[in-house]
Parts: sequence; C-alpha cells; structure tokens
Amino acid sequence: MPCVLLAIFIWNNTGPLTSAPPQRPHFLSDLKTDPFPLPLPLGNGRWKKKQINVCVCVCCHRVTRSLSLSLSCPTVMFVCCSPDVFRKLMVQFRRADLAHEEYVFFYIDVFGDSLNSPNRQPWERGDEDDADAKEAFQSVKILTYREPQNPEYREFVENLKTDAKSMFNYTIQDSLMNIIAGGFYDGLMLYTRALNESMSVSGGRPPGKDVTERMWNRTFHGVTGLVQLDETGDRETDFALWDMIDANTSDFQIVLAYNSSEEQLTAIPGTSLLWLGGAPPPDVPLCGFKNDNPICLAKTITIHQMVSIVVVFIFTMMLTVAVFVYRRMKLEKELVAQLWRITWDDIQMSNMIKVLRSNSRITLSLRGSNYGSLMTAEGNMQIFAKTGYYKGNIVAIKYINRKRIELNRKVLFELKHMRDVQNEHLTRFIGACIDPPNICIVTEYCPRGSLQDILENDSISLDWMFKYSLINDLVKGMVFLHNSVIFSHGKLKSSNCVVDNRFVLRITDYGLSSFRYDSDSGKDAHCYYTQRLWMAPELLRMEAPPPHGTQKGDIYSFGIILQEVALRRGVFYLEGDPLSPKEIVDRVILGEWPCLRPSLDPQSHSPELGQLMQRCWAEEPTERPEFNHIQLLLRKQNKESRTNILDNLLSRMEQYANNLEELVEERTQAYHEEKRKAEALLYQILPHSVAEQLKRGETVQAEAFDSVTIYFSDIVGFTAISAESTPMEVVALLNDLYTCFDAIIDNFDVYKVETIGDAYLVVSGGNLHGREIARMALALLDGVRTFKIRHRAEQQLKLRIGIHSGPVCAGVVGLKMPRYCLFGDTVNTSSRMESSGEALKIHVSAATRDVLLQFNCFQLELRGEIEVKGKGKMTTYWLLGESSSSSQ
Repeated sequence: MPCVLLAIFIWNNTGPLTSAPPQRPHFLSDLKTDPFPLPLPLGNGRWKKKQINVCVCVCCHRVTRSLSLSLSCPTVMFVCCSPDVFRKLMVQFRRADLAHEEYVFFYIDVFGDSLNSPNRQPWERGDEDDADAKEAFQSVKILTYREPQNPEYREFVENLKTDAKSMFNYTIQDSLMNIIAGGFYDGLMLYTRALNESMSVSGGRPPGKDVTERMWNRTFHGVTGLVQLDETGDRETDFALWDMIDANTSDFQIVLAYNSSEEQLTAIPGTSLLWLGGAPPPDVPLCGFKNDNPICLAKTITIHQMVSIVVVFIFTMMLTVAVFVYRRMKLEKELVAQLWRITWDDIQMSNMIKVLRSNSRITLSLRGSNYGSLMTAEGNMQIFAKTGYYKGNIVAIKYINRKRIELNRKVLFELKHMRDVQNEHLTRFIGACIDPPNICIVTEYCPRGSLQDILENDSISLDWMFKYSLINDLVKGMVFLHNSVIFSHGKLKSSNCVVDNRFVLRITDYGLSSFRYDSDSGKDAHCYYTQRLWMAPELLRMEAPPPHGTQKGDIYSFGIILQEVALRRGVFYLEGDPLSPKEIVDRVILGEWPCLRPSLDPQSHSPELGQLMQRCWAEEPTERPEFNHIQLLLRKQNKESRTNILDNLLSRMEQYANNLEELVEERTQAYHEEKRKAEALLYQILPHSVAEQLKRGETVQAEAFDSVTIYFSDIVGFTAISAESTPMEVVALLNDLYTCFDAIIDNFDVYKVETIGDAYLVVSGGNLHGREIARMALALLDGVRTFKIRHRAEQQLKLRIGIHSGPVCAGVVGLKMPRYCLFGDTVNTSSRMESSGEALKIHVSAATRDVLLQFNCFQLELRGEIEVKGKGKMTTYWLLGESSSSSQ
C-alpha cells in the first residue's frame, strides 16, 4: 500500500523514520540487502510496484535528535515506533520552526495500538501536550492492517474469546491483534493441506522442500478471508489508511482501503484526506531541503532593473485604475439606460383559449390574479399562467401586487443582475413593466408546463432516466444560481421549475427580492400553508425571513422536490398519515423529534437517493450538502446515463413521443366508446334511418307513408292520482311505468314517438304494422294489470288504449333538441280512439279492424257506432286478444 500511495501522489523522495531496537541499531539499512522485504518495505528496498529512490535516516530513541535528523530528509516520512515515542516526535515537530503544511507523516501501526482509545484519538494523553499533539496530528496518516469483514472471521474471533475465557480465564479484547490468531489458524490449515497433498504424491514422508513448495503460489479461503501467497511464499495483506478528516472533532477514521487481491486502493464514501495546505505536499520543497535551489537564491538588482520595476508597477496601477473607472462608468450608464424596461403597450395579451389549446399549463406560486383556471373532469383545479406576446414571441407575465415600484439603486442593481444572469437551466428574464396598474415581470415562456404539472399528470410515464435528467437540470441550475450574484432562490418548489420544448428543466421566479410581496392576510388560507411545505424549518420559525432565502434553505426545498419526483404522490407525502398543510407546517416549526419529514419508499427509488433526501432536509442547516456535492453524488448514482447532449435530448423526445402514442390510443378508445354511447342515445331519440342521415350531415326531408298504425294510450284518473301524490311520487310513477313499457315495446317492430305526461304514442310501418301494434297493445295491457304503484300498492292502474290505421307524414322538427313528429288526420283519429275508449280496453277503428282481419288471428268485438268528436259517427271495435293458433 505505501507504494500505491507514493505512486498516486507522485512522491519519488520519501524517508523512513524508526525507533530501532537495541540489538539492531541499523535496522533500516538492512533493507537494502535483505532478499525478503518486510510487509511494509521502506528505503531503497525491494518494491513490488516501482523502484523509488528514497533517503534513509536512522534515528535513535531520543526524539529531539530524531527530529533534527529528519530535517535533511524528504517532507514525506514513514515512521515506525511506539505510539508514545511517535506522539513525542509529533509534539516536537509542532513546536519546531517548520512549515508544517509541507510535511506529512505516515505512522506505521499495523495493529492499531495508537487507535485503541474510545474516540480513536491517538494524540490524547490528558497532559499539557494534548493541544500541540492535536495540532501536530493533522499532518499524520496512520497505516494499519484492515480487519477482515467476512462472517467466518467474526465467528472465529467469538470462539477464540470463548476458549480463552474457559481454558485460561483470559479475556480477549476486540483489536487487530486477533488477526495473528486467524493467520496462525490459516497457516496451520495451509500446512495441513500441503502435507496431505505431498504425502499422497510421495506415498510416505515427503521432503520438507516439497511441502514448502506446495504452500507457495496458492490461493484459498480461510477464516481471515481470501488468502493469497505469491511464488516466494509471501501473503498479500489488506491495509487501511486512517486520517483526521475533521479538525474540529479530531477523530481518526478510515479514508482509504487497500485490497491486496485486486491491487486496488478504494476511497471510503463520505470521507477525504485532510491536508493542511489544501493539497498533498511535494516530496521536495521548491527551494530544496537546504534552500540551495538557484531559483530561490537572492540576486542583486541593478538600478536599471529597479527603474523598470517601478515603471511597470506605475503602469499597472494606472491601467488598473483606468479599467476600474471604465467599468464604473459603464455600470452607471447601464443603470441609467434601463435596458430591462418594457412599456405595457409593447405587450400584446394573448387569448386564454389559445393558451389552453397550446397546453400552456403552469402552476407558478404567484398571486391569484396572475392566472385563469379550469376544472378538469377529475375535479382538479388547473392553473394557467398569464401569457402575452412581446416582439412576436410568447412570454410569461407575472403580475406584482403593488401599487408602484420605487426605482432606488438597490432595485436597479437587482434588475441589472437579472438581465445579466443567463443559463440554460434558468428562465431568461426579458424585462419588467412598472407602469401602474400593470406592474409585472416578463420572462421566457416554457410551454411544457411546470414540473408539478408533469408529476401530477398520470398519463405521462417517467422512467428513472427521464427523472434523473430533470433532477440533474435542476441541480445544474441551482449550482449556477448559488455561484452567481443572486446567491440563492428563496422560493424553490416544483411549481417554480418549468420544462421547455426540448424537455430541459428551467428554474423560474428567482431574484428580484424587492419586487416580492407576501400579504399576511392569507395566513389562514390553504394556499398559504401549501406554498410553505417546501420552506426550510429555520425560515419558517423566523418572523420575517429574508425574501431571497438562504442557500441551505434551497437545499431543503430541493430535498422536498426530490421526494416529489421519486414518489409522484404530491408534495410532502406522508404514508398513512393524512395531514393538512397547516398541520404539517405547524409540526415542522415545532421541531418535534423525530422531525416530521416526507415518507420514503425504497421500492420507488434507490437507497442512495433516499439517503440524499434525508441529508437535504436535515434539521440542522450545516448538515445539508452543497449543490456541488449533490451533483457529484447524482453523477455516481446515475452512471449509466448518457452524457451526450444530443442522445439525452433524443431519449427525452422518444419517451415523450411514446407517452403521446399511449395517450392518443387511450383517447381514441375513449372517443369510440363515447361515440357508441352517443349513437345509441341518438337511435333512441330518432329512427335509425333518420339518425343515419343526420350523422352524414344530410337534411332530413319529410316523408309520406300510405298506411301505418298508430297507438295512443293514457291513464284513467291520472289527474286525481297526481293531486293526491307529491311531485316526486308522480315522477317515480311515470318513470316506473314507462320503463316497463319501453322494455315491452323492444320486442316489437315499433317506434315510440313521444310521451306527454301520462300519454304514450307509438307508431309502426311496413307490411306488418297492424299486427305489431295490436300485439304490443295486448302486451302492454297485460303488463299494466300486474304493475304496482310504489306509494299506492293496492290501487290498480287503469290504461286506456286507442288504435287507428291510415296515411301519415313524418319528419324532424327543430335544430335544437330535434323531434321526430307525425302529421295527418290519422294521428288525430287515433287520439280520438283513445279518448273515447274505456279503461283496460283496446279501442280500434274500422280501418284498423280491416288491417287486422288480413292476419286472421285477432279476436275483435263490435262496439257499434259512437259519436267521435270532429268525426261524427264511427263504427269501432274492441280488440279482445289473439287466438293461440294464430300464424306467426
């Protein structure tokens, strides 16, 4: 692992510093000739990665002398000694007159003895040197073995503790020293396997050399994980690098892990190496270890050189002042020019109907006067942004609920900044109109609607590639906004994120804090609290939060939007706990523990994305990540996404086209279903032939029929029944009766012309019209005998029927609510047959009797001559029934 570190940071000159044992005073010097290097080779020894030229410093137990000797060595030191000696060394290093940021110490503590304190603070001893040691250890990285993470090792350690306690009454603590026992166990198992294999081959006691060779260049799984031995019998070992990642807590944590089997150095997520100088120090100082680099040596400056320097300095100062004055004058000129100003006459207002047809739905969180509204079939209120035309382009107009705008210097600077700030993920600020009463802000118009609209539209399916594209657009826009003069958004929410024609998300309603006006009169309104569901807790608790918000508040709002995109269940979705917006805001302000936050759904998003949401809406603002860090995290989570702009755009357009195809197919099916229902209703209102003519757009001409049979009926005593019943009971009676009649006449070739009160008019044409009407009348008479009135079950309903045959003229009358009507004397005569008849009898004319005789199946009885109003005397008959042997 040291070789890997040296190669990564390009350190070609390093030095080892050790506390040598008395019996080996020149311990490190032996590394030059030792054919088997140590597990952590140093000096000019035998490296496995690359040959590195290093300086060797041999130090004794005296710390001060060791430090003085190290000053002539490279700034990157590998130290091997006891923890106490190393701490004394670092205390002296801190107190020495050195550039501390130019040095880094790698302390080789393979068993982690220095990290055994509860807080893993190797610098702490509880004495007067703790303060200096704490500062000095910021330059220290500790190298240890990496404890195996496999379950076999954990089980082995537990068994080891149990056996040590039961056999020797000794308590073994959790430490890296337990790796030694695991290594002994793996070594014994390896020796046993090699011995068995050698004995199988030799058939007896094998030579020791054969057993040894079978142990080399071998790989197997032991209790300490994957055991790999190279061709010389050395085992590849995993290491961990510890560092003080936070100077405030001063705790050491693992930041890098080295996997020997894969020869790969891996960074631990959420950690990074701490460098005092902000970057790894060079292995050789710029001026050398003894300040003998020629480029750093002082030189004598001649008088001509001095004059040249003074002239260049004066010229530079004059140029700087000139540039400053020019930029100042240019700024004042721009402020006076008011390039952002738009007169109301320059804006042509668009028709709301055109806006609706162009799918211009937007739900910006502005004043209600800025919008029209439309109630959908599902009962949801859709809000539409006011739009207009400026210089031939459609623009979005945001009205400001203020009587006048005072153009002070602060407002002028805000308007200039809005005009200067341009980014592909921000809606372009076109200008502002300050002509009372039409005070408004004019911005770029995005026709795809807001992100909130897209998420709430169930007909638009969004896969995670599309979602990540929208989220990345939002993050890019916020990164730019936070690094601009506007600094923060303050009102970030899904309704303030709009989508343009290219399906690129843009942020709107940013900046111009002087223009914003929030009235306190609506604090009890549902809309007021809904708009604050995205607001950070610390801002909600302020009596007067800053109108431009804060950057940490924007990150909280982003976390809420992230949950909206992931779940698509609305803002601040709480599973199984329906709360009103006011209740949610009040509980967030209260700061209860655990904090009230939206619900997560691991089935809808990745665990990493859920962790990012929780970090973004953390209660403590300092714990929320910056947008630059969020951008890196999203890039890691969405590695498979294509970074090519054209591919990304084509993918978005393809998904939108697929959504449109599904939507068109769904709407087409709905259209055909509604068409079928409309045609069925039309066929019930008009005859089939007439309805077909109307569908083709043809004019329906009146038609004369030579012979038809008309049925007329009413209810005897209906007036009395109506007088004794409530209107609702009368309606229920007629509805039940005509429902029964309609079900009966469906069995015959007849057409119901109309119903007027209790009157029922039916007609039939064709060759069998007389028979069809007669049979229908008999069936209706049978049906009415068994009919029960709801509110008068004991009363018998008395139906009076009249039938007459003859010529008629039929046609459609009227354009609105067209009616199919019959004209002619036959209609009047059939009505007279009904009015002159008797209850529960069928009264037919002589003309109908002649028609029925042709079928030779109906039973008729002569009534005789009666006086018929308007007709004089007429011979009429009673239709009694139909013989059972009648032909069909």
